[in-house]
Amino acid sequence: MAADFSIINLNEFNESEYGDDIESIISDFTCPKNSDVEKFLHKSAMEFTKKKQSVTYLVLSSDNGSLLGYFSLAVKPITIEIGNNATDISKTMRRKIERVSKFDEMRNCYVLSAYLIAQLGKNFSDNANQKITGSQLLQLAVNQIKEVQGLIGGMVIFLEAERTDKLLKFYISDNGFAEFGSRYTENKDDPHELVQMLKVI
Repeated sequence: MAADFSIINLNEFNESEYGDDIESIISDFTCPKNSDVEKFLHKSAMEFTKKKQSVTYLVLSSDNGSLLGYFSLAVKPITIEIGNNATDISKTMRRKIERVSKFDEMRNCYVLSAYLIAQLGKNFSDNANQKITGSQLLQLAVNQIKEVQGLIGGMVIFLEAERTDKLLKFYISDNGFAEFGSRYTENKDDPHELVQMLKVI
């Protein structure tokens, strides 16, 4: 799969063969299914990467260099409550999480640092979305995390998504994530629930 795609870390774009063309490549990205994903890449990805708040990776076609999608990664603390109705982690997964977490007896929860897939989106310009599947894009993000894992350890990936049947099927049924909680966005104009899901690698 990796042979079909080129992955560029925005930290290293000046060293890549694409150089100063990165901004024009980014401007070509459209994602009508998720305006937040589109807005982040256009407005925030470069700044967040420079400030080391997260790192964004562009996924390009190996054939012609067209932008197929992107993902952004970060490291964040998470809390996994035990006995929470939303928690859907197996006993095996729980045992693995115990290795890299601290148990807070007062709150009956595990506290740990985890790899966050902060953004994930396909490019819908010029039918570029047909050249990569969502599962392929997600796997490229996981593979990138595994490279970091080999250097510094850690084993938990998490992400947040809106509670829709399609997204839950994609992440849980199709790609092996498990729901462990939820939260509501802080947007006063449009508050909505985000499902929190994790995967142990």
